[in-house]
Amino acid sequence: MSTIKDVAALAGVSFTTVSHVLNDTRPVSADARRRVLAAVEEIGYLPSAVARSLRKSETKIVGVLVPNVQNPFFAELVCGVEEACRLAGYSVFLCNSDNDPKRQQQYMRTLLEKRIDGLLLSSAGDSEALARIFKLASVPAVTVDRLVPGARADRVAVHNQAGAHAAVKHLIELGHRKIACISGPSEFEVTIERADGWRAAQRDAGLQPNEDWLIESDFSSAGGYEAARALLRHHPEVTAVFASNDLMAIGALRAVAEAGRRVPEDFSIVGFDDIELSGFVHPALTTVGCSIKELGREAGRVLIERIENPGAPLKDVLLSPRLVVRQSSAKPQLAEPNQALEKPVQAQVGGR
Repeated sequence: MSTIKDVAALAGVSFTTVSHVLNDTRPVSADARRRVLAAVEEIGYLPSAVARSLRKSETKIVGVLVPNVQNPFFAELVCGVEEACRLAGYSVFLCNSDNDPKRQQQYMRTLLEKRIDGLLLSSAGDSEALARIFKLASVPAVTVDRLVPGARADRVAVHNQAGAHAAVKHLIELGHRKIACISGPSEFEVTIERADGWRAAQRDAGLQPNEDWLIESDFSSAGGYEAARALLRHHPEVTAVFASNDLMAIGALRAVAEAGRRVPEDFSIVGFDDIELSGFVHPALTTVGCSIKELGREAGRVLIERIENPGAPLKDVLLSPRLVVRQSSAKPQLAEPNQALEKPVQAQVGGR
């Protein structure tokens, strides 16, 4: 393996001159710079990132830890994070916890041991353990999408309750009165906020949310499929469902089709996130969300700002979601014209 002294010998300069050229730490003559760069290219010399990080107390590397890279939401998110970090001169180490809190803790410790300059985390659960690790680490950090209570970190997320409210309001305005919710795991704040939006939209329209129509799932397509099957089996009176993410909504599309009900003629489905895939399923999915890549870019920018200004006040950045109406939502077949503008029918209060 070539060394800085090999470069210096080939270029006919001192190794300190080579160091100044590569690190841009002192003016060097144009001729010497040209010879050094030509020597670097000829022998394929790569500076030691480890040595440089020890000298400068920085690595120009950020760690990104997400729950599931197979989930299109996190794939799109990471692309946005990487773009923002790359433009700022940082590289990204990506770790996938595979929705396993213990694996998440192991990766966090590994990343922190690797002397990363910053950490971006979307939690896979076990907030108490995460908060303990955050207290032991001084690395600048940002949580994205999912809050970690007790962690000293900035947060970048979508306004979950507002988005869920817009989704359910859309269904109510179409004429639906029996609207179910397929929610995510109850341990996550994002789940609670989106379920609260489902409730609030109905109450604002004079409806009483039926808690029997809320089914907890796991944010996966398979989970949404099973939840929708159970919902249709036990509550066939329901005419629409708000799913707390697009993957569960896509799973629900299949379950509804298998049950012999047509979307949107017999049953309407609205998701959350607006992943790219949601516009290419059939029927195309009505959803709420913002640009996921922009969410990632914003999270990356906030992390770089935190690295460069560690003493600044913590930020809580909420992006406003928008309703994207496609083909999976429509008026219920039995709805009367302008029904959505008339007095709503009171739903039965669930027993839970």
